[in-house]
Amino acid sequence: MSEAQAYVPRLRQRYDEVVRPALIEKFGYSNPLQVPRLDKVVLNMGVGESTADSKKASVAAEDLKLIAGQKPVVTRARLAIATFKLRENMPIGAKVTLRKQRMYEFVDRLVTIALPRVRDFRGLKPTSFDGRGNYALGIKEHIVFPEINYDKAEAVWGLDVIVCTTARTDDEARELLRLLNFPFRVN
Repeated sequence: MSEAQAYVPRLRQRYDEVVRPALIEKFGYSNPLQVPRLDKVVLNMGVGESTADSKKASVAAEDLKLIAGQKPVVTRARLAIATFKLRENMPIGAKVTLRKQRMYEFVDRLVTIALPRVRDFRGLKPTSFDGRGNYALGIKEHIVFPEINYDKAEAVWGLDVIVCTTARTDDEARELLRLLNFPFRVN
């Protein structure tokens, strides 16, 4: 076995040893493939200021590359909207999709390092599910991630994080994420 295959992220190990048996016990799955798991994590950074300065989108993409550990795709405007001074095909943000090891590493860093650094953090909203087991959260300042040097950050942008799971219902997904140490707010 090569070195790349031997390494298992800490969160993936927790999923295999703790989360999966707990989900089987709680929901009574008969087939091991029915057990919900993380599918992918999508990070999206919209940069509205890039209408005035097109370099801002590439700077945001570089920051997103540091956060994700993977090269993002620069998103471009599909339509021209004169009110927003937006032209067709103008760069307006960046996005990246994480899967497998990088996904587990990112979620681990998000939960253990980034979210506790958010100012006035009182927990994640437990209702931000889409009805199909996917969870979305917004981070107002991308500088909460340790990869971003606060002093060298050109600007502070928001970041959308969408965690896609294979769960069929929101309850299954909520339990999966709770067992993966997502700090949900208690109402």
